[in-house]
Amino acid sequence: MPKRVYHNYWVYILTNKPRGTLYIGVTGGIDDRMERHIKKEGSKFTAKYNLKRLVYYEEFQYIFDAIAREKQLKNWHREWKINLIESENPDWANLWKPLGF
Repeated sequence: MPKRVYHNYWVYILTNKPRGTLYIGVTGGIDDRMERHIKKEGSKFTAKYNLKRLVYYEEFQYIFDAIAREKQLKNWHREWKINLIESENPDWANLWKPLGF
């Protein structure tokens, strides 16, 4: 099997409602990860607070960059995170579409 030259990684933010509980994660497969969150298998925290709405994401080529960004965002004040989301997604729309749609 040939080695991949380029791989995608994502840092993402989930919520249950506009300005609700926020969850920041990193993944190498956004579709699979979102399917697991929808089924409440993604993490105990997201299952407990019913976090299924993808409101923000960033794509990276290198996992080290994605992890660094995730850590940076997790250290931000809540209002900064809300401002980031609203700068790209002012209506807090669910940005994830299931595969095949």
